[in-house]
Amino acid sequence: MTALRGADIFCRSLAAAGLRRVFALSGNHIMPLYDAAIEAKLSITHVRYEGAAVHMADAWARLTGQPGIVWLTGGPGHANGVGALYTALAAESPLVLVSGHAPLNELGRGAFQEMRQADIAAPLCKASWTVARAEDMGADIAKACRIARSGRPGPVHLSLPADLLDAKLDNGEGFIASAADFRAVEQGLDDKTCAALLAQLQGAARPLILLSPVMSQAPLAGLVKPLTAATGVPALVMESPRGVNDPSLGAFAGVLAKADLIVLVGKQPDFTLKFAKAPAVAADCRFVVIDPDAEVLQRSLGNIGTARVALSAQADTAAAVHKLTAAAAAKHANRQWADTVTAAVAYRPPAWKDIDSDKSSGGSGPVHPVELGRAVQAVLSAAPEAVFVADGGEIGQWAQACISAPLRVINGVGGSIGSGIPFAFAARMARSSATVIAVMGDGSAGFHLMEFDTAVREGVPMVVVVGNDTCWNAEYQIQLRSYGKERAHGLELQATRYDQVAAALGGHGELVTRAAELKPALERALASGKPACVNVMIQRIAAPTVTLPA
Repeated sequence: MTALRGADIFCRSLAAAGLRRVFALSGNHIMPLYDAAIEAKLSITHVRYEGAAVHMADAWARLTGQPGIVWLTGGPGHANGVGALYTALAAESPLVLVSGHAPLNELGRGAFQEMRQADIAAPLCKASWTVARAEDMGADIAKACRIARSGRPGPVHLSLPADLLDAKLDNGEGFIASAADFRAVEQGLDDKTCAALLAQLQGAARPLILLSPVMSQAPLAGLVKPLTAATGVPALVMESPRGVNDPSLGAFAGVLAKADLIVLVGKQPDFTLKFAKAPAVAADCRFVVIDPDAEVLQRSLGNIGTARVALSAQADTAAAVHKLTAAAAAKHANRQWADTVTAAVAYRPPAWKDIDSDKSSGGSGPVHPVELGRAVQAVLSAAPEAVFVADGGEIGQWAQACISAPLRVINGVGGSIGSGIPFAFAARMARSSATVIAVMGDGSAGFHLMEFDTAVREGVPMVVVVGNDTCWNAEYQIQLRSYGKERAHGLELQATRYDQVAAALGGHGELVTRAAELKPALERALASGKPACVNVMIQRIAAPTVTLPA
């Protein structure tokens, strides 16, 4: 028998499951994990702020299909990381936040950084608890990963008391979890429900299949087109906080309002679908609702109204998509409707092609966001493998309207900002041969700018394009719309040289003030082989709402 600490059991269980990448910020309570990581051969990425580690694990999970693993220390370290869980929860991203914790034998006595950590994290997680015994270290991390990946994926929190990490067990190897213990539990769609659903599609004139954010993640994104091909029904992933006005879906709102049947597979009829009410959705439109979560399923039925629901069932999103794709016997007959939806989603105003800020400004700038998107798209389109990251308010929406790539990571339904730099870092780690370009605003860039230091230390090249309009523009636009220009205040920023900050941290920096400078600046940034910031002075304008001409 080999004596192992709780920390050894924990780390070796992760290694047994192949989960060797950890995003972390150190602290007193988790130093036994750092020590145990050596024998377990775990790789630790040490960040500059706890929230960044959570965002990195989030992006890692979306791009690899593995649960992202985060280690933070207890008390304030835990508190600093918790806020980032909301973005992962809304994006259906499976990760496990592991926090050190005050020793169990000191609780209630004023222990160092004593905090009810599991209670604090619980509203932002699928599950949250504190390990009770050193013997449970392996079983609990396996359970946490299993919960994170099962049903509707999402974050889970686990607190590890410091005394349990140091506790030694003579038969420690017997408590190491196996890879099988980490596997997700699948909840499939039964044959009868599948057949009934396909019959509903065949009987509809203008059907749509709307999918939850999990279907945008790398391991599953490739299933969407086959679903459309097999059923003949347009299938779309909705993952934007702008909902029906998601600029990446073009003029989708116009065709959504005409649908006579909407199949929701994991997709909730929440604010992003205007709660399924008219005029966003036709009052007589019928619904099929498939959801992995019983409570959410009932809430969805309540939002829609049971009289409009033709069919409902509980099943995992990906499992339902697999089943429908395999079972669909023939394409839907209404090819014209499918073509109409495809054209609406692809539509962008023709006038965008003629935007030329150099010409209109006499070469003095600033750059129009469409021109920024056009230049980034040209780079991504030329790359053998590419990941596009979008962050921020108005510039984030412009970017999503103008840029596409085989893989993308966005701030998601949660509508947070500031995650873009950690997302880009983790994307480049997950896809080491990919060209990774993140587009964000100057407000968003300020959240985690110091993670350029992490990227330099780790030797992770990615390009961060900052659309700099010297303003918190999303909120500025709200002030203009709601209160008028004379009452717009408190949202100004400086024309900060974010490019110089990146360079000072060991990266590469470029300043762009005119559209003609965009392409060469992006090329130099990529050629540098360093983490790079391209700081682009852009026009302060509202994000687009794309509609088809009347």
